[in-house]
Amino acid sequence: MILILMAMTMIVLFGKFSPHADQIRMDVFLRRLENGEVKKVTLSSSILEGEMHEKAMVGLDSQASPNFQVVISPDQVEWLSAKLETSQIEWDVKKPSIFLDIIWIIPWILIFVFMYFFVFRQLRGAGGAGMLGSFGRSRHQVSNKEQSKVTFENVAGIDEAKEEVQEIIQFLRSPKKFQRLGGRIPRGILLIGEPGCGKTLLAKAIAGEADVPFFNISGSDFVEMFVGVGASRVRDLFKQAKENSPCIIFLDEIDAVGRKRGTGVAGGGHDEREQTLNAILVEMDGFSTNDQVIVIAATNRADVLDHALTRPGRFDRQIYVPLPDIKGRFEILKVHAKKVKMGPDADLHRLARVTPMFSGADLEAIINEAALAATMEEKDNVEMIDLEEARDKVRWGRARRSRVIDENEKVATAYHESGHALVQSLIEHADPVHKVSIIPRLNMGGATFSLPEKDRTMYTRQYCLAMIKVCFGGRVAEEIFCRDISSGAQGDIKQATEIARKMTMEWGMSESLGFVHYGNENGIPGLGDFGGAREFSDKTADLIDNEIKQLMNQNYKEVKDILEKHRDQMEALKDALMKYETLDGDEVKQIIAGKILDKPTVGDLLAAEQQRHAEKKTAEKTQTKNAPAPDEGLTGPMPQPGLS
Repeated sequence: MILILMAMTMIVLFGKFSPHADQIRMDVFLRRLENGEVKKVTLSSSILEGEMHEKAMVGLDSQASPNFQVVISPDQVEWLSAKLETSQIEWDVKKPSIFLDIIWIIPWILIFVFMYFFVFRQLRGAGGAGMLGSFGRSRHQVSNKEQSKVTFENVAGIDEAKEEVQEIIQFLRSPKKFQRLGGRIPRGILLIGEPGCGKTLLAKAIAGEADVPFFNISGSDFVEMFVGVGASRVRDLFKQAKENSPCIIFLDEIDAVGRKRGTGVAGGGHDEREQTLNAILVEMDGFSTNDQVIVIAATNRADVLDHALTRPGRFDRQIYVPLPDIKGRFEILKVHAKKVKMGPDADLHRLARVTPMFSGADLEAIINEAALAATMEEKDNVEMIDLEEARDKVRWGRARRSRVIDENEKVATAYHESGHALVQSLIEHADPVHKVSIIPRLNMGGATFSLPEKDRTMYTRQYCLAMIKVCFGGRVAEEIFCRDISSGAQGDIKQATEIARKMTMEWGMSESLGFVHYGNENGIPGLGDFGGAREFSDKTADLIDNEIKQLMNQNYKEVKDILEKHRDQMEALKDALMKYETLDGDEVKQIIAGKILDKPTVGDLLAAEQQRHAEKKTAEKTQTKNAPAPDEGLTGPMPQPGLS
């Protein structure tokens, strides 16, 4: 509509003047008038428009127009009117148009109308404080038991955390039970844990068990481009929560607004994040003992939170949600496996054992990826091979079987992974080998997977040294058998160096440096030397560097001796990997023991798969060809009378 009105305005403006009229001077017009060349004239307050006789156009330029215009002043109108009265031509006076006088204002009016309807009215109609409108309103999501049916039956693997929040549920169900003896329920609960451990799921389960409204909002939703909007949203959130009590407020990723004040590079009391944090602190202090509002927050960076946020009276209870152990992983897998059709060989106990340090989200992704893979292969259920491939895909990425690899690179990769597997199988304190593969995944040419016998909560010195030796196995194998080294050991070098550095600086496992912690925990991450002063001297730094280098060189030499003594096993492992591409732990043990594997190769499996697909297509074509036509008995030839 705006474009149409503007177009009409432009048409009127351009139509105000004749498009083919010549501009002439007053003396030229008077001469034409005296010579009788003018046919008719229209007079207005600012312009005189006229038309010449056709006879007067003879002899003039062919491009000349019979129409002409003369610009006049208002004081000349009366004089020209008297002049035209005495002449014998047709003339008229054009009355001034009010519309033409105000036509120039219409575009500005349209602009202001647009701004009013599409900006100011939207903000004012959405409510809120003043012109900010809905910017100051909280953007939380409210759900009740009917909308979210999450209970403790959906939460597994974190039994201790579930037990610790039981009293919160009891308080929300019957608050008078706790007020009888004068006790005060914690106002805030801080859930701390690694990403994907189930912090948000636990908060939803608390609300589902207590059957109360659940106000869910992320810490980043408070921050806006206007300073003070975050604090306004906090006040609006707590106001609505008190009106709907008893209820639960869940602040996800609270470290987005709850970081320590005054540590930022920009800093300052007018920082938007700090104003939002101050509003949260004030609102949580404003709760009375009768306010049945529980604030639950979740973060995986509890070390950066402001101390005023975690003091008693605010988030005075901190619940750690850890990564699940083997029992917890089995329970989590059972919960997610109920949603899919599992095969008879699907062993969730084994899958739980081979997924150490996996979170609940990772385990759910494994079940989902396995179901998708089984569906793509048109299987009737999810088999164990699908679960293991899904585990590898979630942790290390999808297998790139179509990647074209140079033969020399493939041989080097086979030696590299054989070195890892052989060292891991021969040394005493390393985890058993689960699988070895030279199939590329992401940016890795191959991988050696371990199978921990148990979940480790601490690392012994012997185990750390064994891990370093396993990391060196691939590089040493390349050096001995390929007579060259490659960049494929980049990840191994990084992992081994990190272990050696932690052993020396943080875990006190160095004899020369002793039982001293040399780490720097007070610095600001990401600022390097500017993040905080180093807590040891330059001489100690040289000792640390020498100790780490000596530790790495000693283990490198021991790994080299191991592989030199077991050349035959290395060659056998390399040949098996080149032939089969993937070996499991039992097959690695058989090869090291000198046995010969008897199983189909990758080429045999591909040929069998192609033959199966070809037979399936042939059977479908035969079935389609021999199928009877629809209604064949009715459309065939009718029997003749008297014939049998």
